[in-house]
Amino acid sequence: MDGGGQYNPRTVEEVFRDFKGRRAAMIKALTTDVEEFYQQCDPEKENLCLYGYPSEQWEVNLPAEEVPPELPEPALGINFARDGMQEKDWLSLVAVHSDAWLLSVAFYFGARFGFDKADRKRLFNMMNELPTIFEVVTGSAKKQAKEKSSTTNHSNSKSKSNSKPKNSRALQQKEEEDEGLEEEEDEEHGDTLCGACGENYAADEFWICCDVCEKWFHGKCVKITPARAEHIKQYKCPSCSNKRARP
Repeated sequence: MDGGGQYNPRTVEEVFRDFKGRRAAMIKALTTDVEEFYQQCDPEKENLCLYGYPSEQWEVNLPAEEVPPELPEPALGINFARDGMQEKDWLSLVAVHSDAWLLSVAFYFGARFGFDKADRKRLFNMMNELPTIFEVVTGSAKKQAKEKSSTTNHSNSKSKSNSKPKNSRALQQKEEEDEGLEEEEDEEHGDTLCGACGENYAADEFWICCDVCEKWFHGKCVKITPARAEHIKQYKCPSCSNKRARP
């Protein structure tokens, strides 16, 4: 049941390419195609699995009938828990199982084609450079990237201040100005109200702005997650979308 046909990767680079294709497919199912994926995971159906293929296509289907299967099988029965959990928690659970399946498939190929210790280590390091599906779906990958960027910028500033001690007073003055700008920005956002629920802006919440009416919305109010927002080129709020749809 492999959308990639009978292709079997034999080198570390080929296995990694296979891994990336399957990973991209499953991320697509859990983010940009999430509505279609949700509908296909009907709890009234039999045990269903989420498959990702090297061609970056995904499929919800029954498990393979042959025993043992050609490849390790993904988590069985993901559809049964759909209506018993919050959607974001259910998607996160599917994402975790999908990450585990991707690793099992990659190392299955490694074992089958005799990868040695160095090959296995290189393969894992290549895969580990990419965010996990769970990190992408929950938005933590983007948060980690911001934190890393912030840490890098802080280190660069610290390095510059150490190399130019004579300018430390000017640097301190600049930092105070930056802090003042940040406080003004927080105050400005503090007056922003959600166009859906009317509540105030909170720094720890995800917000998205409509590119048409320029109103801000809580992501949860318009059912947009940080992961989905990354794939939206121009966001239209429900009100603006309805206006455009009318003749």
